[in-house]
Amino acid sequence: MQMEDFASHQAVYFTSPHIRAFVARKSKTPAASNSWLKMFGMIFQHGVDKGELERNPATGIARMKEAAAGAKSWDDEEIEKYESYWPSGTTARLALYLLLYTGQRRSDVVRMGWSDIREGCMLAVEQMKTGTKLLIPIHPVLAQEIDQVPKGQSTFLATKKGLPFSVHVFSHSVTRWVEKCGIKERLSPHGLRKAAARRMAEAGCSPHQIASITGHKTLSEIERYTRAVDQSRLARDAVLKIGRGSFTKS
Repeated sequence: MQMEDFASHQAVYFTSPHIRAFVARKSKTPAASNSWLKMFGMIFQHGVDKGELERNPATGIARMKEAAAGAKSWDDEEIEKYESYWPSGTTARLALYLLLYTGQRRSDVVRMGWSDIREGCMLAVEQMKTGTKLLIPIHPVLAQEIDQVPKGQSTFLATKKGLPFSVHVFSHSVTRWVEKCGIKERLSPHGLRKAAARRMAEAGCSPHQIASITGHKTLSEIERYTRAVDQSRLARDAVLKIGRGSFTKS
């Protein structure tokens, strides 16, 4: 393993070319390169804020383009195929709806239970990753599945032994349930969080409305999750809104 030497240099002598040189060491792994750039930016900005540096040499350096898109967003055909295979009342169907109709991460979904219900129609969530607190309206189809869960069960989702799922076991279970449906793509729970954001975008929800469900802090994060919006459907809607008059010959 290469011993990084940037810690042996005095911060006051760093310039933008130095930062570019260090970041370039990770050029074969864009995500790692961008992580280094972010780290440098935070460190030098701290020096600027304390008055120990005149400027942040990491400012203005472009991030590398990351090819990986992360977990695949489930498309509607895959969701329908999963629904048609797993009937109402199964743990697999409940898992789908909890993920899809709350837009939460797997780490939050596995902890949801009857104690989180507010006013009979709202689900209280405190996101494990960010600590963000949300109140999410319970979608009618999700409510039908939740109503079939025994009131004495500590979490809505439970293993065959009646115990709460760990995040790892839950992810494995979803992968297994997807395979049994005959879906060829390797789909994950996180892909349903993306699908939830995509569906809200397709329904015309604003980024702020989407964030009120998903808990994202910035609009750039929302944009990243809604790249899978059905372009052809939106394009058809746009053309219909133009009207016949706009197509008359000049």
